[in-house]
Amino acid sequence: MTNHEALNLASDCAKALFSRDNASQAMGMVLAEIRPGYARMTMPVRDDMLNGHQTCHGGFIFALADSAFAFACNSYNMNTVGAGCTIDYLAPGREGDVLTAYAIEQALAGKSGVYDVKVSNQDGRAIALFRGKSIRVAG
Repeated sequence: MTNHEALNLASDCAKALFSRDNASQAMGMVLAEIRPGYARMTMPVRDDMLNGHQTCHGGFIFALADSAFAFACNSYNMNTVGAGCTIDYLAPGREGDVLTAYAIEQALAGKSGVYDVKVSNQDGRAIALFRGKSIRVAG
């Protein structure tokens, strides 16, 4: 497969997946870039995403990282799901921030993959680091 064909396949996979992804859409996420093994997603931090400390609830930051992970590992037209993940929160997200998650494939062997996701704010400040492990499933 040529690089151009691989990019088109990743784009087609992402369009199909995002059209059915009500959760990511409801949180205002936008798929900004996709290519094989890579995804970049953004999400604005809204008032209804703030916790009692008036910072972005970690669950929303996790959801953004997890969605970027999902798009990166589903960019090959193979049904792939998360097998496990971890996240480290480094700094708070604030109302009005636009968070960006960069998901990058680190390894892909057989049915398993490892992906790192960095979440940053609009100033480039690191907000969280996420590592996801993927597994291909039937379908």
